[in-house]
Amino acid sequence: MISDRFNAFQGALLADALAMPVHWYYDRAALRRDYGRVDRFLAPHNPHPDSILHRSKYIPESPDADILHGQGRFWGQRGVHYHQQLQAGENTLNFQLARALFQQVRSEGRYDPSAWLRLYMDCMRLPNWHRDTYVEEYHRAFFTNLARGRKPEDCGIADIHIGGLVPVSALFAGLDVGGESLVATVRTHVALTHAAPEVLEAAAATTRILLAVEAGNGLRDAIFTHASGWAGERKFKQWSKEADEVVIGQKLSPACYIKDAFAASLYLSWKYADDFSAGIIANTHCGGDNCHRGAVVGALLGLVNPLPEPWLAGLQSVA
Repeated sequence: MISDRFNAFQGALLADALAMPVHWYYDRAALRRDYGRVDRFLAPHNPHPDSILHRSKYIPESPDADILHGQGRFWGQRGVHYHQQLQAGENTLNFQLARALFQQVRSEGRYDPSAWLRLYMDCMRLPNWHRDTYVEEYHRAFFTNLARGRKPEDCGIADIHIGGLVPVSALFAGLDVGGESLVATVRTHVALTHAAPEVLEAAAATTRILLAVEAGNGLRDAIFTHASGWAGERKFKQWSKEADEVVIGQKLSPACYIKDAFAASLYLSWKYADDFSAGIIANTHCGGDNCHRGAVVGALLGLVNPLPEPWLAGLQSVA
């Protein structure tokens, strides 16, 4: 069971690594101009035309809250790529944390929120543990709250971004439990950083879809059964007559907010249910928050399809 589950986690890692160089590109013409067809791992380069680092700011409130480790010098500059120092095939920060989570629960044979929080704080405070230039809002809020004296378990925020779903496949792959016990564990973990009800519901739905597929249900049926609030067969069939960039661009936002981002992830998983490579390539070319949509698309497609060996060989951030 764990071996099959691990395919879901690896699928998510592959989807993130593929999308990494064009993460948060909203100008699709610029995406094609800068990288062409992204059907292999590529390294990011500057300038990034849609970067918002020029208007991002993080000032640590204490030395223990320094989670940028020198990357802060790039904040406030225009055109800086969010992942400028990563190599082709490398994973972004949230997926690196998911790898650490997977390794911890596999080693200990269980999930312990306190143990995870200690590991999370250690990793984020360790210089050179990650080389990502951009660190998402929920990390900054967590360490700001910690510096202000809150207990670690109370430092999370009601973040409504799809990045909160990144750990789902790590827990699915790392824990030898199922049913509502796993759903409860996923909700507990996600709530430590993304306490928004809609993110918790999306995390639970993703877990139930994975469990249903593992139990022998078809992926498409599982999506409609366990994520009916975001997915509808009639709607998806109608959308499939349009190009992906129309669906995720005009019907749904390509941005990171959970309402549209989760629906977009489910749509791509439904449309490309039989083709892992086509699914994560399509997700990549839709731009926006394609890395974090990849946490869903890669996991769902990875559970039901063979993973391409050349991509597995090129994945730098392996669990």
